Amino acid sequence: MRALDHVTLKTKEGQQLKCKFNPKEITVAKSAEWHATPAKGAKKTPTPEFVGANQRTLQMELFFDGWDSGAGDVTADVEKLFSWTCPTEKSRRTPKPQPPIVVLHWGSVHYFEVYLKSVSAKYTMFTPHGEPIRATVTVACEETPMSAGAQNPTSGGLAGRRSHLLTAGESLASVAFAEYRSAAMWRALADANGIDDPTRVRPGTTLMIPPLNELRQPVAAVPESVG
Repeated sequence: MRALDHVTLKTKEGQQLKCKFNPKEITVAKSAEWHATPAKGAKKTPTPEFVGANQRTLQMELFFDGWDSGAGDVTADVEKLFSWTCPTEKSRRTPKPQPPIVVLHWGSVHYFEVYLKSVSAKYTMFTPHGEPIRATVTVACEETPMSAGAQNPTSGGLAGRRSHLLTAGESLASVAFAEYRSAAMWRALADANGIDDPTRVRPGTTLMIPPLNELRQPVAAVPESVG
């Protein structure tokens, strides 16, 4: 009989947490962003415009039991999850500190790259000395931009730069929202690509996607004519 595969969380820095008990459920969700601007005095409801797709989210409940397994105190495992919501030691020495990127592995199945958005632990059993030996931990994760869609580095391109092929139905505003989580970055994206008239950008156009820190911040809202 094949041995039971256990869920293992691994960071890109080489840390890992192997769960002795597999989750009963893993919830993966994805949502789309729509925007409608109501006009004062209008008799009809405004037509919403598709802005872009949000990153996927992943949520699960992990169970840690040091009583039945004989492992004792479960604090170390829980604290490791808490620590993954904080910037890594290496990133603290850079201008942009950030928490580790985590991937959930379960046997031959590898989920998408995520960062831990929240960790909530409920301790339900203790030793006579107060050491927690049983805990239920709810973990909420969000997909990292680098793992969403066609996000591979452009061959021969500058480090940190990627390209995006504009398809039918997309606009600079929708691409800006998908890449930078802000549709208002459409103008900066246009400037970075030398686009003078955003309304004339057609499907099939290849856009260079610079890192956010290389773009100037928007000073105005997205005009209705863009797209």
